[in-house]
Amino acid sequence: MSFSIAFRRVAAVAAGTAALTLALAVPALAHVTVNPKTAEKGGFAKVAFRVPNERDDASTTKLEVALPTDHPLAFVSVRPVPGWKVEVQESKLDKPVTTEEGELTEAVTKITWSGGKVDPGQFQEFEVSMGFMPKDVDQLIFPATQTYSNGEVVKWVDEPKADGSEAERPAPLLKLVPAAADAAAPSPAATQASVAPVAATSAGSAPASDGTARLIGGLGLAAGLIGTAVGVVAVRRSRA
Repeated sequence: MSFSIAFRRVAAVAAGTAALTLALAVPALAHVTVNPKTAEKGGFAKVAFRVPNERDDASTTKLEVALPTDHPLAFVSVRPVPGWKVEVQESKLDKPVTTEEGELTEAVTKITWSGGKVDPGQFQEFEVSMGFMPKDVDQLIFPATQTYSNGEVVKWVDEPKADGSEAERPAPLLKLVPAAADAAAPSPAATQASVAPVAATSAGSAPASDGTARLIGGLGLAAGLIGTAVGVVAVRRSRA
């Protein structure tokens, strides 16, 4: 086999592999996501549900986002999007939920945007302000449904896999992190541990300093007494 033929075969295999990798990667990058991907526990957050259009022959015309009912959010508001109509659905919870803001019996459970369109090769962001974020969980999941102009419906509802790999139709996921103030403030135990050695050192150094001063004072007194005695003896000898 000549070098040129072998080179062409290697190039063809490499090109095929690259095309296959790209084909597998594109769908994974085109699902509905929430941005930013993190929010602080106990606070408010402004997030945007980013909706890319995956189709070449149809436009996205509707988006539905379900909000969690096991950890409902007491305050939800939406930013208007030109050309889109928004509907905020509030429902009665199956079971009242106690939060730091009191007991919630009703909460926003779904937000629907419709009437506009996201053309092929484009994306749209739908912004929502929500709070207060729960403190007893590390993530919130927002199942989403994307509808196209040709009638196709895609449900982004799969929860994260236990092994860390991405699901086929991953739901928008918002990770919750400790508030910056909570993360920066030292715990009482740590504060006591850092102060205690200093106090012990100060308390331990005081007796040592007192003992040294007393020793020096005693030596000085003894030296004075000895000097006096020597002087008296010298006077007596001179008189004799």
